[in-house]
Amino acid sequence: MVEFVEAVPAGCAQLLSQGEVDGALVPVIEYQRIDGGLLVPNVCVGSQKEVLSVVLVSKNTQLEDIRTVALDESSRTSATLVKIIFREFLAGEPEWTTRSPNLEEMLDRNDAALIIGDPGMTFPRGGLKVWDMATLWRNYTGAGFVFAMWMARDAAIDVDFAGARDEGVTKIDEIVDAYKDKIPQVDLRRYLTENIVYRIDDSMQRGLQLYFELAQKHGLIERVKPLRYI
Repeated sequence: MVEFVEAVPAGCAQLLSQGEVDGALVPVIEYQRIDGGLLVPNVCVGSQKEVLSVVLVSKNTQLEDIRTVALDESSRTSATLVKIIFREFLAGEPEWTTRSPNLEEMLDRNDAALIIGDPGMTFPRGGLKVWDMATLWRNYTGAGFVFAMWMARDAAIDVDFAGARDEGVTKIDEIVDAYKDKIPQVDLRRYLTENIVYRIDDSMQRGLQLYFELAQKHGLIERVKPLRYI
């Protein structure tokens, strides 16, 4: 029997690092920060192009004009990603703050806001410039991006993660029906079948390794830990 615990991505990583759960879907950057632990192979949440649910939003029209950024407290992989993009590709360093995902409040005191998940798909776009983070990454690197992977504390964990992934994909119509009134602004079927990728191909593997290397280069992780799988 498996007990499920719900949490935002950053919370999942914290539960795993504290030993409160045996496995968790964690922001991929946390694999490099959590001692020990193994990744589940070829099961992920990623994107080859536009991801829709991870965006940088600003009233400015140019990335180079952004001087202050509010980061969604729910995110860790995406927060690292936006820092890499500014440091590596834009040769700039905005001032960073971390806030709860309220876009109006985030933009009230900052030039831009990084926002993820449902809040990142449902805000009014009028008068705002929106950069999709997976699209930015592909534009700069030519690679896909992995946002999250399952991570386990022990190789003996008795969960068929790949089977659960495949079963979930067969339930997309049910998922769309359950959420259609909560996120009416988004074509959820297209989002779940075209924007989100659940398996890691060569492009995403290259992107994952490059992401870790750039995170280390810019002091966002101490070292690049080799990928170890259950």
